[in-house]
Amino acid sequence: MTETVPAPATPSQDAKSLADHLRAIEFDARMVGMVAALAVIWLGFNWLSGGAFLTPRNLWNLSVQTASVAVMACGMVLVIVTRNIDLSVGSMLGFVGMVTGLVQAQLLPGLIGFEHPATWLLSILAAIVLGGLIGLFQGALIAYLAIPSFIVTLGGLLVWRGGAWWVTQGQTIAPMDSRFRPLGGGIEGAIGTTASWVIGLVICALILAGIAFARRRRKRYGFALRPLWAEIVLGGLACGTVIGAVMIANAYALPAGVARRLVEAKGGSWPEGGLVIGHGLAVPVLLALAVGVAMSFLARRLRFGRYVFSIGGNPEAAQLSGVNTRKVLMLVYGLMGMLVGIAACISTARLNAATNSAGQLDELYVIAAAVIGGTSLAGGVGTIAGAMLGALVMQSLQSGMVLIGVDTPLQNIVVGLVLVLAVWLDGLYRKRLG
Repeated sequence: MTETVPAPATPSQDAKSLADHLRAIEFDARMVGMVAALAVIWLGFNWLSGGAFLTPRNLWNLSVQTASVAVMACGMVLVIVTRNIDLSVGSMLGFVGMVTGLVQAQLLPGLIGFEHPATWLLSILAAIVLGGLIGLFQGALIAYLAIPSFIVTLGGLLVWRGGAWWVTQGQTIAPMDSRFRPLGGGIEGAIGTTASWVIGLVICALILAGIAFARRRRKRYGFALRPLWAEIVLGGLACGTVIGAVMIANAYALPAGVARRLVEAKGGSWPEGGLVIGHGLAVPVLLALAVGVAMSFLARRLRFGRYVFSIGGNPEAAQLSGVNTRKVLMLVYGLMGMLVGIAACISTARLNAATNSAGQLDELYVIAAAVIGGTSLAGGVGTIAGAMLGALVMQSLQSGMVLIGVDTPLQNIVVGLVLVLAVWLDGLYRKRLG
């Protein structure tokens, strides 16, 4: 009686089985690659800086510095998805920031007085409206006059940078309204440890509820389901990231003098041995996350988002299907301008001043963040979450180079090389899929 020995699996069969498993759990190679790259960057700079990079203080400041670029990167995803580009976002930020400072320092004080409770709200509204109008104007030139987006936004880069200087003849406007400053972070823009834990736990609950809701919808409509273990791992990693971020933010302690004034202002007594009070999450970080969630919902759940991706995938087919492609394109640029207005508020509040040099080279970081995050320059492909992670990668590079004393010209060289590398890798990835 002979024993039947199963034939060994061929390499092609093993590869096919692995590919099937990865497809079943919806493995995103790009996102995992970005996380791995971010880990390498953080560990590398931490080693080069003698352990100064991976500290609560530096990571907290890194998150605040990333906020404005991340907000603009959310809009840049939709612009690039439509097979266009916006080179003017940095100059727009400088111009809108200067106008916002002018509104706070000169216009509103003459109308409603200094430090009025409505000043910060009116300033934010003015920034968003102005940014939106600029974006709509540029979008109309591109969509209705058929001027290439590269030319329109390159002209905008020059026009709005000159406008930022012209508003006040190059003078810096400072300080900003006290209720406006928390938008930029700092001690005033930290929400404290207790509120941070509450927000962190709420976010974790929303993440788990979202995963459960998505799974139930897929099951209802007969779509393929991820393995349960994959859902559990995904939820655990997401919640672990949120909890870790809260722990790091809370570990960054307030200066002893500031903490003592806070305790005494609440009627408490300062203990003899001192007291450690953490900053907690920063307001601009929470604002950037809120923008990211809203933009993800718009891109994935609303009709407008489907129109944007259909235009990027095949403009002719989208137009034949009844999509008003010119109107959608103009609105995409209007939305980009509104996000620039929000970013201008964050940047101006962080500096506590409006300067005509604000936003210089931000267009490079924003475009690089979107491309690194998986947005294809060929159009039709991109994710908001990837762009925000790309913004963190780009800001980590800049922050790390500053920390170890790299000169600014060399920093620009590195960022430029990273952008070229990202576009090259995107081309290779698309060829492999095709």
